[in-house]
Amino acid sequence: MPLRVRLTGRLALAVFLVTVCASCLVRRRQISHKRSNPSQKLITTDKKTLIDRIASIYGAVNSFSATVDMVPALGSVDSGHITEYKDVRAYILFRKPNFIRLIGLYPVVRNKAFDMVSDGSEFKLYIPGKNRFVQGRNEIAAPSPNKMENLRPQHFLEALIVQPVDSDRDLTIVENFTDEENADYVLYVVNRAPDGQLYFRRNVWFDRFTLRIIRQKVFSAAGAILTDARYSEWKSFDGVPFPSHIEINRPTDEYGVVISITKMDINKEGLVTDEKFVLERPENTELQVLGPLPGPSPDTTPAGVAGAAHPALAPARDRKKK
Repeated sequence: MPLRVRLTGRLALAVFLVTVCASCLVRRRQISHKRSNPSQKLITTDKKTLIDRIASIYGAVNSFSATVDMVPALGSVDSGHITEYKDVRAYILFRKPNFIRLIGLYPVVRNKAFDMVSDGSEFKLYIPGKNRFVQGRNEIAAPSPNKMENLRPQHFLEALIVQPVDSDRDLTIVENFTDEENADYVLYVVNRAPDGQLYFRRNVWFDRFTLRIIRQKVFSAAGAILTDARYSEWKSFDGVPFPSHIEINRPTDEYGVVISITKMDINKEGLVTDEKFVLERPENTELQVLGPLPGPSPDTTPAGVAGAAHPALAPARDRKKK
């Protein structure tokens, strides 16, 4: 066969294949990430910007008073069951550095279900329905088999207020977690355990379309998830951006709560004062002390009194969803 004929045949075959591939075999897909619309563009940034953003969000909130609806739940994915309970109306007060108070009301009747407060080192919890007053240290030296005895107001504070990165203690790593379904930056905060081993202390997730914080996971030195908080529906309260929908899960303690903010006052002078964080033990209430308290206290009895149930859940038989 003449060389020209062979070359012409090969050229025709190549043109045919290119035409077929271009018209039939190539499929273009529009990638639509969650939380985005077609007009939004991905934001590209660096680790320092993410660290500065956490510090900026934290620095904008000095105090707040919030009215919220809470949906408590018991159980976890690991345990294979989760039981949700009816909404609880609650009031949350916060003031830097670590003062927090939560007051919960029963549905419909709006009687007080619980009242708990913490100054950052010690917490107090009053449960009127059980005539019980609980107090102890925020740090849990030895976790109790009764999961609800491990409940602390600081767990809520840890989820509500994302702490800034401590440059003297924290090591940081950033991951660009972007694929067909996700578009996030994940900032890992690494600490050193007492035995010298490094471990992930927490990670903070940012939406790459807005750079808003959408999630924070807090870990133990052994790698267990202590807190998994998700943030959405960011709104401006008194000119300060804050997520109005927060989902808090404590897998190890097997409880969680969904918080929806209905009203919030941020940085209002004279609103969140010292006396708002004073919780006195009512007379004739049963006292339970969890662990040693800092210094002598008139409200001390030997540990080992029967454990308290989660205040927002009692009485569960009346409040469990069908």
